[in-house]
Amino acid sequence: MAQRRKAKRHSRTCPQPGLLRLWAPWRSPYMRVAGKSRRCIFCFGKLSAPAARRRLVLYAGPLATVMLNRYPYNNGHIMIAPRRHLASPELLTREERMMIGEITALAVARMRGVLKPAGFNLGANLGRAAGAGFADHVHWHVVPRWEGDGNFMTALAGARVLSQHLDESFETLAPLFKTIEVSIF
Repeated sequence: MAQRRKAKRHSRTCPQPGLLRLWAPWRSPYMRVAGKSRRCIFCFGKLSAPAARRRLVLYAGPLATVMLNRYPYNNGHIMIAPRRHLASPELLTREERMMIGEITALAVARMRGVLKPAGFNLGANLGRAAGAGFADHVHWHVVPRWEGDGNFMTALAGARVLSQHLDESFETLAPLFKTIEVSIF
């Protein structure tokens, strides 16, 4: 009986039966600035060690870069991007695609050994409508996940609880990306 009342109440608020809406008001400020031009965080030249740390860059190779997400969904949330400023994966060379794939696999393996997550989310948002903060420069997210990391704080308080500061994440992950020697052929 309670199930039916809940379903009936839900059907009045959702035009599509069975569709559950998740409200994310903390995304509102991001959406307001989404159309405004900003300097691309993935485009930079040679960085000194202090500059790389300030920018949260863990690795900057000739074809790809790895950096911590300044606004992470979880501890250890990294982004992997090609060095060239391109908006979509089909614009990358085969070598770039292979390098990004190798770095992603290496990142998962190394982070699994050090962070001990229960799982990972891997993915890319192509275009502003898909949620890309930097839609003009394609990049992939690697997000370590632990049981219970998506708790009530996000839904009830509009806050995400992260148990590790970005500085500590940088210190933990930087040694994992010091050397990336992958053979792509």
